Amino acid sequence: MICPRKKRPIKDEDFSAIVVPSMRGHGYLDYTVESHPYKAMQIMDEFRHHELLCDLVLHVTYKDKIVDFKVHKLVLAACSPYFKAMFTSNFKECHASEVTLRDVCPQVISRLIDFAYTSRITVGEKCVLHVLLTAMRYQMEEVAKACCDFLTKNLEPSNVIGILRFAEEIGCTELHLRAREYINTHFNEVTKEEEFFSLSHCQLLELISQDSLKVLCESEVYKACIDWVRWDAESRAQYFHALLNAVHIYALPPTFLKRQLQSCPILSKANSCKDFLSKIFQDMALRKPLPPPPHRGTQLIYIAGGYKQHSLDCLEAFDPRKNVWIKLADMESPCSGLGACVLFGLLYTVGGRNLSLQNNTESGSLSCYNPMTNQWTQLAPLNTPRNRVGVGVIDGSIYAVGGSHASTHHNSVERYDPETNRWTFLAPMSVARLGAGVVACGGSLYVVGGFDGDNRWNTAERYQPDTNTWQHVAPMNTVRSGLGVVCMDNYIYAVGGYNGQTQLKTMERYNVTRDVWEPMASMNHCRSAHGVVVYQCKIYVLGGFNQGGFLSSVECYCPDSNVWTYVTDMPVGRSGMGVAVTMEPCPVILLEEDEDEEEM
Repeated sequence: MICPRKKRPIKDEDFSAIVVPSMRGHGYLDYTVESHPYKAMQIMDEFRHHELLCDLVLHVTYKDKIVDFKVHKLVLAACSPYFKAMFTSNFKECHASEVTLRDVCPQVISRLIDFAYTSRITVGEKCVLHVLLTAMRYQMEEVAKACCDFLTKNLEPSNVIGILRFAEEIGCTELHLRAREYINTHFNEVTKEEEFFSLSHCQLLELISQDSLKVLCESEVYKACIDWVRWDAESRAQYFHALLNAVHIYALPPTFLKRQLQSCPILSKANSCKDFLSKIFQDMALRKPLPPPPHRGTQLIYIAGGYKQHSLDCLEAFDPRKNVWIKLADMESPCSGLGACVLFGLLYTVGGRNLSLQNNTESGSLSCYNPMTNQWTQLAPLNTPRNRVGVGVIDGSIYAVGGSHASTHHNSVERYDPETNRWTFLAPMSVARLGAGVVACGGSLYVVGGFDGDNRWNTAERYQPDTNTWQHVAPMNTVRSGLGVVCMDNYIYAVGGYNGQTQLKTMERYNVTRDVWEPMASMNHCRSAHGVVVYQCKIYVLGGFNQGGFLSSVECYCPDSNVWTYVTDMPVGRSGMGVAVTMEPCPVILLEEDEDEEEM
């Protein structure tokens, strides 16, 4: 009898005896099938549909319905921490073959199960909120994020408050944040929708207390409160005073506040609110020192036009917090020697000229840039063109001072009324001034320095709007034209300029109360025809010109330390630009324009 031979185990040494090794003798096979996970899940999904190897039945109850789903525990646990904990911990469902999910829409569960097996989900607009709620309940983060992204893209003024409330109720932090950001950016549009009037007084109070609201003027916030109270005046009038305390009242234009006191029906029935606003208006009318109102949203420094070999048409904004420059919509035509100011959140550019090898045309134009839309609008032109004009704002009106047209240097002054879109001549200055420093302070307009075609001035004049008269104030210590002037803490700062022989780096400060000028710290660079603004209690100087050419440097002055510090450089050095500070442009508008450029 022949005994069968027993097979011995095969070892690695057996192969090494019959396989000829490479010269290195230590190679390994490393092979990956990229489609394997997808194919494996595809087969698992086929098993589910054919009820093969399913180890769990989900009983989904909703109202009077019960719908069953046969699934694999492993698949659910792999894509949901909720189910992973259920099936791997000491819960009673750990070894159960049946689990009941209560008060959940079966159609939504069906879609989430499909996603678990296929990594794909398709949801109609009407069902997204239900899917988001269920995905959050069962901790399916990818689906929840996809729903948030979809809802964010479809936010509108008419639905954003409802979505905000929903996100708050279900604890979806990301969606709540995005809805809040949308409301802050589109506040004025949102307040026109019916959802806005369904807010409780606490919700409205929380909303208007946000300094991140993007509004061109505080009057938009005030009007929103008035409209909300008027919607149900009988029950809501009691909350009006609390709402007023959240409005930045000192940021309201005096003319607007006066009209409200005269004609607002809500105020006429709320004596305490009317007395509160009347006192503030009286302080404004008497030019009493007022607390600086906090700004809504982020403020940026805007730089319009300028000159470098030719007049420029660019508009840029500088964010000192992030040290970044933002390219914005170009002006309709190149312009240098222009004035710039901000009125009710809008950026205005006044006068200037278009200078190039082919062209030299003085401008009388008035252009308005809206940061909410990133668009320019042309308004009523000046009565006379003005190059190197000075500009200031008092009580909701724009003042254009001096400048030149051809060989004529102006001592004339014009005032623009935005409500009528008209310019009106006012009393002229004592002398003609081109390249003068102009600033509003304490309800008066101050004009310092400048050039009349023959003489450069150190003299200063003050204009009183109430009497339409000018009076001389103390002259500067230094002759200056092409200087920059700003008002801060009831002081007027005169920075740089040209004395007829050289550009200056010196700065002096005018004490409005004592009527005296005193020298302050000098800049790091001499410059004239530069831009000067106040930003967060510091003075910023941008660009300009000196013997070395066009300057791109930006310097910052801190009044507490009396020290100038280099900040950064502008993208393009230039002189003769208009500068002002207002709210940052709407990020949605900028994003859309970037996408348009990419498509081109």
